[in-house]
Amino acid sequence: MSVYVKASHLLVNTEEEARLLKEQIDSGKDFAQAAREVSLCPSGQNGGDLGYFTKGEMVKEFEDAAFSMQIGEVSNPIKTQFGYHLIYLTDKKES
Repeated sequence: MSVYVKASHLLVNTEEEARLLKEQIDSGKDFAQAAREVSLCPSGQNGGDLGYFTKGEMVKEFEDAAFSMQIGEVSNPIKTQFGYHLIYLTDKKES
């Protein structure tokens, strides 16, 4: 049986920018809107939606964070080789 998570994310260049965005989102800013406005990843055009993925499909730091989160949670900044991510976990399922 495999576990899948569904997540959205946004990608920025600096930890400071990611922290400011996290504060805005925690204060009520819509995650998808923030992703459309600032994300450096092409998925930002879709509000950051990455769809479902399982272990082995994303870089380790991103994957470790996403699979440890609760549905509805927004992560603290996650550093990867691409920059700093905020992850919003929207679903988790097994199949």
